[in-house]
Amino acid sequence: MVSVSDEENTQNVSLNNKEKSVEKKKKRRPARRQVEGRERTGELMPPQTGQVFNIWYGKWAGGDKEDKYINKNKSETRCNIKRDSGYTRGDKIKGAYFCLFFARGSCSDGPDCTFLHRLPNVHDIYSPNVDCFGRDKHSDYRDDMGGVGSFMRQNHTLYCGRIHVTDDIEEIVARHFSEWGEVERIRVLNSRGVAFITYVNEANAQFAKEAMAHQSLENNEVLNVRWATQDPNPVSQARDARRIEEQAAEAIRRALPKEFIAELENYGKKIKRDDFGLDGYDVPDDIWYARSSSAVNPAGRPSHIPVETSIENTSDPSVSENVYEDETNEIFLRKTLDTLQSFNVVCTTDSGLNNSLGLVEYTSDEEV
Repeated sequence: MVSVSDEENTQNVSLNNKEKSVEKKKKRRPARRQVEGRERTGELMPPQTGQVFNIWYGKWAGGDKEDKYINKNKSETRCNIKRDSGYTRGDKIKGAYFCLFFARGSCSDGPDCTFLHRLPNVHDIYSPNVDCFGRDKHSDYRDDMGGVGSFMRQNHTLYCGRIHVTDDIEEIVARHFSEWGEVERIRVLNSRGVAFITYVNEANAQFAKEAMAHQSLENNEVLNVRWATQDPNPVSQARDARRIEEQAAEAIRRALPKEFIAELENYGKKIKRDDFGLDGYDVPDDIWYARSSSAVNPAGRPSHIPVETSIENTSDPSVSENVYEDETNEIFLRKTLDTLQSFNVVCTTDSGLNNSLGLVEYTSDEEV
C-alpha cells in the first residue's frame, strides 16, 4: 500500500510500513509580466516646450523654463519584488545585466526577457565602467547628480528629496528603501524634508535609484531620488575607507583555503602542524604555507652530495650507502642525524699571537 501526502514541499511515502521523508527542491517561478504592452519612448517624453529634446537630461531645450521640482509626474508603475521576481532567459546568459524596465515596474517580456528579474547581490560583479543595468558610466556626475553616475568612485548613498515629514518618517523611509537591498545607514533631515540612504552594495543603490524614482512613500508625494555628493565629514570618509577595506578582505578570504583562514583567525583552538616525522621540530611559516612536493619534500629537489668537512673523526662508510634512502618520508636522514651527533668538533686557537693591534706576522721590506 502506497500513501502520498504533500505538505510544505515534503513527500511522505509509506512502503511496507516503512516511511521515508523526501525533500522536494522548491522550483523557481517564472517572472511575471508587469504590464501588457510597453509604452514607446515618444509617449514618455514631457510636454514639448522647445525645439530640441535632450535625451541626456530628459527635457526640452529652449522654450519656456519649467520647474524641475514641481513639474514631475508620479510613476504609474512600481516594482514588487515578492510578486514580480522570477527566472528569465537572462538566467542562462553568462554576465547578463538586470532589467531596467523591471526595476521601474514596466517590463512586458516577463520570462522571455533577456535580462535578470531579481535583486542584485554580492555575487553580481560587473565592470566599474557600467552599472548593474549595463549602462555606461561617465567620468563625472551630472550637474543635478542624476543619471547613471561616475566611475571615478563607488557611490553607495542616495539622496531622496521632497519627503512629506511626519513623526514616523524614519520608519517609513527604512521600510520602503530596505525592499531593494541591505541598508547600512539612513539619515533623515526633518527640517529640510530629505533623506540619505546608504546601501551595503553599490548595485543595490543603483537598483533602488531607478525603482524609487518618481515614486511616493505614503503621502502621495513625488520623490526626487539622486546620487548623493561626497560627504566632507572625516568620520564618514573613514567609514567609507573601512568599508572598502572590509570588502577587499572579504574577497581575499573567499579566495584562500579554509584551513589557512581558520589558522589565521584562531577559531578557539590551535591547529597542530605536521612535524614531517621529526619529533619536536617546529615548522617555519614559510615552509608550512608553501608546502608542496618541491617546497618541503627533498625528493622533489635535485639531489646533491653534502660537502665533506675536515673534522676529527672520519665519516662512516655505512652512512653513505643509504644516503638517499627514505627521502620521501623525512627531511633529514636518521643515520645522518646520528652521525652528526657522534662528531666531536675540535677548534684550536693559537694563544701566542698578539692580535691586539690587528697585525698578524707583519714584516717590513727592510728586514728582508
